[in-house]
Amino acid sequence: MTDELTNGADGGVRVGVRTRSLSTDRLRFIRQLGATDVFVDHADTEEEPDEFNDREGTDTIAVGRDSIPTAAELEAVKARIEGEGLRFTGVQSLPYSLYGDVMFDREGADDALDRITTLVRNLGSAGVPILGYQWNPRGVVPMRTAPVELRGGAVGTAFDLDEIENPDELAPGLDRAYTEAEFWENYERFLETVLPVAEEAGVRLALHPVDPPVLESLGGIPRLFRNVENFERAMELVPSDNHGLKLCLGCFSQMGEDVEAVLRRFGERDQIVFVHFRDVAGTVPAFHETFVDEGNFHTPDVVRTLREVGYEGVVIPDHVPEMVGDDDWRHRARGFTVGYLRGVVDSVRSER
Repeated sequence: MTDELTNGADGGVRVGVRTRSLSTDRLRFIRQLGATDVFVDHADTEEEPDEFNDREGTDTIAVGRDSIPTAAELEAVKARIEGEGLRFTGVQSLPYSLYGDVMFDREGADDALDRITTLVRNLGSAGVPILGYQWNPRGVVPMRTAPVELRGGAVGTAFDLDEIENPDELAPGLDRAYTEAEFWENYERFLETVLPVAEEAGVRLALHPVDPPVLESLGGIPRLFRNVENFERAMELVPSDNHGLKLCLGCFSQMGEDVEAVLRRFGERDQIVFVHFRDVAGTVPAFHETFVDEGNFHTPDVVRTLREVGYEGVVIPDHVPEMVGDDDWRHRARGFTVGYLRGVVDSVRSER
């Protein structure tokens, strides 16, 4: 790497960033902020919320049904990222187009599992240690409703169940509602197939909650990972040291959970792979996202808890608000969040 990565040099919490664009300007901006780790978003923009419809440049990793990057392609991306003094720590998430057939046990499920395991092997060969995923069809059921105004006129995303006219109406493309038992069975098949490959490849899988974590079913689709208990079941279903949580603080905050208790519950078992650091005001069925220095929890206490449980990994800003003059990636809000988190992390580290 071209310069020393001092953020988290003692092996503790590091501050990273998720990005789709891998342009030189983007990577240099990330490094200038003092972030050290990069999680790359796949290039299937139809599945991501508006703040990640990143149109800056064409330097991306295409991951999808018909596009699995080779080990050589991933190694080239890794060299590009490391050339700017950063770590290529993981792929942020599997796109729904890649795992949807497995989720619904459709005809293409076997082929999808082959593609996913190929991706895992290639990540391992390239030395990329993390693959995030979720069991939630983004873009199929509503993720957010009308936005809200935050301090100074910034814009934050929000969800209010009362704004969903008919939550029981089948989602587009479904001909029937699915049961929770079916989804657990299909999910177990996914784990039984992919986790042994991940263990061989040295890659950790990281499960994200459904967002919003509301109702047992929405649009005929079970919301499996809507509570702590179901995450416990997920970790026990096919036990593996290569399986853990993409622990989204905002989602657990939306659930009304004590996020420090959640961090202790999974952190003491070394099941936190990486952390989405964001918060909301309110809980389901109605909440809105906030700046990282506002919301339901107290950020310094959460960072202290991460340190207490021995977490040595990355926290990344997620779903940042839109500030005046922001681009599609919301570079200003993301820059504020990275700076704030670095300040809190450094302050907590100095408390030793």
